[in-house]
Amino acid sequence: MRVVIAEDAAIMRDGLAGILTRRGHEVVAAVGDADALRRAVEEHGPDVAIVDVRMPPTHTDEGLRVAALIRRDFPGTGVLVFSQYIEARAATELLAHAPAGVGYLLKDRVADVSDFLDALSRVAEGGTVLDPDVVAGLLKAGRHRDALADLTPREREVLALLAEGRSNAAIAARLFITPKVVEKHVASIFDKLGLAPSDTDNRRVLAAIRYLGASTAT
Repeated sequence: MRVVIAEDAAIMRDGLAGILTRRGHEVVAAVGDADALRRAVEEHGPDVAIVDVRMPPTHTDEGLRVAALIRRDFPGTGVLVFSQYIEARAATELLAHAPAGVGYLLKDRVADVSDFLDALSRVAEGGTVLDPDVVAGLLKAGRHRDALADLTPREREVLALLAEGRSNAAIAARLFITPKVVEKHVASIFDKLGLAPSDTDNRRVLAAIRYLGASTAT
């Protein structure tokens, strides 16, 4: 993969670059602020950008804001947000705009390099990867879940795992049920959320957006 890294901590930035290079990937740019990130993506057209949330000049949510612009203006570039912070509002906006090719992982939750590289590859290929703690943080950010009111408790569990980017097989293993049962739950979720079959829309991603959006509504 061709990768851009946006991380204001020099040691972390160099560490990520070293890991990726040793695994055979090409780091085309490693920058320390959001403006430089956008310029690097425009110049190099990478497969994926690794983006910290809080960067200069204000150290609030610059990374997420630029990530949303990248997904809008450079749809061929995936974005993996890699941070120690959960910014629920900006994260929901990012996912709502273009959930395919987006990931959000927490630094202190990634203990295995192979898992991180697998997530990066999935995002570069157009997948969606969300850390369970990110999903939990989005849940805590809001009060109303009217869009999910018709779902059963089990369907909510399935949808929460679906929002993490889990496959039916992974959901089945986590909940100790069969893949066939998961398929039935997913079909019921789609029906209750009004997500009809479509050649142009990914219903799993749309269901995840409904879940995250309902979780962060005020």
